[in-house]
Amino acid sequence: MQNRKLGRTSDHRKAMLRNMATSLILHGSVETTEMKAKELSAVVDHLVTLAKRQDLHARRQAAAYVRNVTCEDGKTTALQKLFNEIGPSYKDRTGGYTRVTKTRVRRGDAAPMAIVEFVK
Repeated sequence: MQNRKLGRTSDHRKAMLRNMATSLILHGSVETTEMKAKELSAVVDHLVTLAKRQDLHARRQAAAYVRNVTCEDGKTTALQKLFNEIGPSYKDRTGGYTRVTKTRVRRGDAAPMAIVEFVK
């Protein structure tokens, strides 16, 4: 599988996708450019697949990618929310956990924007 470079070095690209994936897990939706949204969707779909497995190895793999950030309630982390809420809610679904919706053209640089959100 070939990844989009998104005009960044590999380290910067990986850090950006980690941050965006964590934000999507915490908030449920993220608005970004269309190309970043497509890459983020693939990354988050893989993380949800790991969360559905509910074993220690899958949790460690996800913990290596998701940032250690607490949720709005101040008690749970993004990883706990992924494994306790998001993963079990998609147990009967075989894939396609995220939706990319095109929204607008950004003023200033005319970049096509999109929203990434979890499918209900």
